[in-house]
Amino acid sequence: MILDVILFYGAALVAIASGLFVISQRNPINSAFSLIITMCSLAVMFAMLGSGFIAVLQVVVYAGAIMVLFLFVIMLLNAKQEEGERMGGIGRAGIILGVILAIQSVMVVWKGSSILPANHRDTASVDVARGLFSDPRFLYPFEATSILILAAMVGAIVVARKEKGK
Repeated sequence: MILDVILFYGAALVAIASGLFVISQRNPINSAFSLIITMCSLAVMFAMLGSGFIAVLQVVVYAGAIMVLFLFVIMLLNAKQEEGERMGGIGRAGIILGVILAIQSVMVVWKGSSILPANHRDTASVDVARGLFSDPRFLYPFEATSILILAAMVGAIVVARKEKGK
């Protein structure tokens, strides 16, 4: 029980620290990687709370697909880091946070599905999954989100081409 509490608060600490790195980075690519660490830490916390579906969505959708889109747009715009940045301390902090996240991930895999009692596991996840995939009302917000992401990509391409033309 105490190990679960330590793991949960450790994941919360990693999420907070990497969230602070997101806003303190001068290099947008490093900021995006810090955001990926934040999303993975949140996934660990969701998994510990018994919501495996939300944890998987957090990693696959947010840390995977959305962050790939962010990185694509950052590289497309050719965003450069600000002058005067020193990567020494930030790089070491990233390595330390990565090791902490790896240790927490191993602990979650080691503990398996015994983190919560069987009667508390995945009830919220099943309800969310049924609502998302069986209710047609959620189709429109999902499609609207995909159209917004597509519009953002097109806008980034237009902005990048205008800057190259100058």
